[in-house]
Amino acid sequence: MFGRQIKLFSLFGFSVRVDASWLIVAFLAAWTLAQGLFPSYYRGLAPSTYWWMGLAGAAGLFVSIVFHECCHSLVARRYGLPINGITLFVFGGVSEMTEEPRSPRVEFLMASAGPVSSFVLAGIFYLCSLGARSGVPLPVYGVIAYLGYINVLLGCFNLLPAFPLDGGRVLRSALWHAKGNLRWATRVATRIGSAFGAGMILVGVVTFVAGNFVGGVWWFLIGMFLRNASTMSYRQMLIKGALEGEHVRRLMKSDLVTIGPSVTLDQLMDDYVYRYPYKMFPVVDGGRLFGVVTVNRLKEIPREEWAFRTVKDVAATCNELNTIEPDADAIKALEKMNRTSSGRLMVVDRGRLVGILALRDLLGFLSRRLDLEPSEA
Repeated sequence: MFGRQIKLFSLFGFSVRVDASWLIVAFLAAWTLAQGLFPSYYRGLAPSTYWWMGLAGAAGLFVSIVFHECCHSLVARRYGLPINGITLFVFGGVSEMTEEPRSPRVEFLMASAGPVSSFVLAGIFYLCSLGARSGVPLPVYGVIAYLGYINVLLGCFNLLPAFPLDGGRVLRSALWHAKGNLRWATRVATRIGSAFGAGMILVGVVTFVAGNFVGGVWWFLIGMFLRNASTMSYRQMLIKGALEGEHVRRLMKSDLVTIGPSVTLDQLMDDYVYRYPYKMFPVVDGGRLFGVVTVNRLKEIPREEWAFRTVKDVAATCNELNTIEPDADAIKALEKMNRTSSGRLMVVDRGRLVGILALRDLLGFLSRRLDLEPSEA
């Protein structure tokens, strides 16, 4: 779902990360505030002052979103849901849950925590703005008043019944409670979310044509994000449902092509790379996994050294990023492959290589399983 991520700090035991796309929003938010909102409401200030106000407003928005997502995460942890961390991305933030809520009540409480936290923040900033109206410089008052307004907007926007927004999750919890079927509830909620996204795209186009370029772009991009997020949320649930409970042992290949550590790079090229359609080969020594060698690593070695350099010299060590246990859930394997952009995982049992799990085989099983799923009314 995300691109490159940078860990910033930890809060209440949660890792707070920022996706590279957030830099786009940070710049656009600061620019919009410094060149549009603040100059229109507070006239006569220096251009540099407007930029400082814009940067402060963008920083306050960042803190507000982190607080919003942290409240989600605290409620989730209270009810035993594991949270990998909090990530801010192009249009907001997300608490990265590895499991679905266990009941409609937990879903409702966790989803409600976000908008409630935003409205609480809005109230705090509003009270601060009342006290600061005559006691602080105008630019400081302007930023405080803006943060009160933006938190009201953030809370209201998240209350829209459009999954995966908080309001959409509240809607899903109600549908889940009414029919007792999480998958059906998710399907309905995501369709509504997709419809909301399409409506925002249309508003964006109309706004753009009417002459409001910046407003039109914002509406269009938010609509695109919401529509795509809704579709992806339902697809991810189907994938989890199809793979959960399936062990890696069932999907792995045990007819392995392995290499000894004493094989020269010339032999590796002639006897393995040209012979087998793989870009990664496990290195086994005495029955135990020694490491892994890849075609990309081979390219880094000068051709004239291949005759006397061995696989042992260039093999990379194995770690939790490229290995998995045979009794692990297949969904965990897929998540690891997505996270590391890897197409193959070595299946290791107490230090011994017992199989290879390829992304192609995993997706093939997933496709067959989904084809056999009964259609929903």
